[in-house]
Amino acid sequence: MAVVHHSNYIRYFEIARDEMMVQLGFPIEKCEAELGVLVPIVSVECHFRHPARMGDVLTATAEVNKVPMAKMVIGQAVYNQDGVLCAEGTVILGFLNKETFMPTRCPEPVVKLFEEKLNL
Repeated sequence: MAVVHHSNYIRYFEIARDEMMVQLGFPIEKCEAELGVLVPIVSVECHFRHPARMGDVLTATAEVNKVPMAKMVIGQAVYNQDGVLCAEGTVILGFLNKETFMPTRCPEPVVKLFEEKLNL
Protein backbone atom coordinates (compact mmCIF):
# COMPACT_ATOMS: atom_id res chain seq x y z
CA MET A 1 0.00 0.00 0.00
CA ALA A 2 3.10 2.23 0.26
CA VAL A 3 1.91 3.75 3.54
CA VAL A 4 3.58 3.71 6.94
CA HIS A 5 2.32 0.80 9.07
CA HIS A 6 0.06 1.95 11.90
CA SER A 7 2.29 0.46 14.62
CA ASN A 8 5.11 2.83 13.70
CA TYR A 9 3.23 5.87 14.98
CA ILE A 10 3.64 4.59 18.55
CA ARG A 11 7.39 4.44 17.93
CA TYR A 12 7.34 7.99 16.60
CA PHE A 13 5.48 9.07 19.74
CA GLU A 14 8.19 7.44 21.88
CA ILE A 15 11.03 9.14 20.02
CA ALA A 16 9.35 12.54 20.44
CA ARG A 17 8.71 11.90 24.16
CA ASP A 18 12.29 10.87 24.78
CA GLU A 19 13.61 13.88 22.88
CA MET A 20 11.30 16.21 24.83
CA MET A 21 12.71 14.94 28.12
CA VAL A 22 16.30 15.23 26.85
CA GLN A 23 15.67 18.82 25.73
CA LEU A 24 14.21 19.62 29.14
CA GLY A 25 17.41 18.30 30.70
CA PHE A 26 15.98 15.26 32.44
CA PRO A 27 15.97 12.11 30.27
CA ILE A 28 13.78 9.24 31.47
CA GLU A 29 16.89 7.14 32.25
CA LYS A 30 17.94 9.78 34.76
CA CYS A 31 14.68 9.28 36.70
CA GLU A 32 15.55 5.63 37.18
CA ALA A 33 19.28 5.99 37.80
CA GLU A 34 19.31 9.08 40.03
CA LEU A 35 15.85 9.19 41.58
CA GLY A 36 14.89 5.52 41.77
CA VAL A 37 11.66 6.08 39.86
CA LEU A 38 10.50 4.02 36.87
CA VAL A 39 8.33 5.73 34.25
CA PRO A 40 6.14 3.08 32.55
CA ILE A 41 3.49 3.72 29.93
CA VAL A 42 0.01 3.38 31.41
CA SER A 43 -1.95 3.94 28.21
CA VAL A 44 -1.61 5.03 24.59
CA GLU A 45 -4.34 6.51 22.44
CA CYS A 46 -3.72 7.17 18.76
CA HIS A 47 -6.06 8.60 16.13
CA PHE A 48 -5.04 8.24 12.50
CA ARG A 49 -5.89 11.31 10.42
CA HIS A 50 -3.96 11.03 7.14
CA PRO A 51 -1.71 8.23 5.91
CA ALA A 52 2.01 8.89 5.93
CA ARG A 53 3.58 7.46 2.82
CA MET A 54 6.86 5.67 2.38
CA GLY A 55 9.51 8.32 1.78
CA ASP A 56 7.68 11.07 3.66
CA VAL A 57 9.74 13.14 6.08
CA LEU A 58 7.85 13.05 9.37
CA THR A 59 7.95 15.28 12.41
CA ALA A 60 6.75 13.91 15.75
CA THR A 61 5.85 16.21 18.63
CA ALA A 62 5.29 15.76 22.36
CA GLU A 63 3.72 18.32 24.66
CA VAL A 64 2.91 18.44 28.36
CA ASN A 65 0.32 21.03 29.38
CA LYS A 66 -0.03 20.18 33.05
CA VAL A 67 2.58 19.65 35.75
CA PRO A 68 2.82 15.88 36.34
CA MET A 69 1.86 14.57 39.76
CA ALA A 70 0.78 10.91 39.91
CA LYS A 71 0.88 10.63 36.13
CA MET A 72 2.21 12.53 33.14
CA VAL A 73 -0.19 13.18 30.27
CA ILE A 74 1.57 13.86 26.97
CA GLY A 75 -0.18 15.12 23.85
CA GLN A 76 1.50 13.72 20.76
CA ALA A 77 1.26 14.26 17.02
CA VAL A 78 2.95 13.23 13.78
CA TYR A 79 3.04 15.51 10.71
CA ASN A 80 4.33 14.92 7.20
CA GLN A 81 6.69 17.27 5.34
CA ASP A 82 3.73 19.32 4.12
CA GLY A 83 2.51 19.95 7.68
CA VAL A 84 -0.42 17.58 7.28
CA LEU A 85 -1.46 15.89 10.54
CA CYS A 86 -1.01 12.14 10.08
CA ALA A 87 -1.77 10.97 13.62
CA GLU A 88 -2.43 12.42 17.05
CA GLY A 89 -2.96 10.98 20.46
CA THR A 90 -2.23 10.90 24.13
CA VAL A 91 0.29 8.89 26.10
CA ILE A 92 -0.05 8.57 29.85
CA LEU A 93 3.03 7.70 31.90
CA GLY A 94 2.98 6.59 35.50
CA PHE A 95 5.64 6.66 38.19
CA LEU A 96 6.78 3.58 40.13
CA ASN A 97 9.24 3.21 42.98
CA LYS A 98 12.15 1.23 41.48
CA GLU A 99 12.56 -0.94 44.58
CA THR A 100 8.93 -1.73 45.42
CA PHE A 101 7.23 -1.27 42.02
CA MET A 102 4.53 0.61 43.90
CA PRO A 103 3.00 3.78 42.44
CA THR A 104 4.59 7.01 43.57
CA ARG A 105 4.33 10.70 42.76
CA CYS A 106 6.36 12.38 40.06
CA PRO A 107 9.80 13.15 41.53
CA GLU A 108 10.08 16.72 42.79
CA PRO A 109 13.03 17.62 40.51
CA VAL A 110 10.92 16.65 37.49
CA VAL A 111 7.90 18.61 38.78
CA LYS A 112 10.10 21.69 39.25
CA LEU A 113 11.61 21.23 35.81
CA PHE A 114 8.17 21.28 34.18
CA GLU A 115 7.09 24.25 36.27
CA GLU A 116 10.17 26.23 35.24
CA LYS A 117 10.71 25.19 31.63
CA LEU A 118 7.10 25.06 30.56
CA ASN A 119 5.84 27.94 32.70
CA LEU A 120 3.10 25.76 34.13
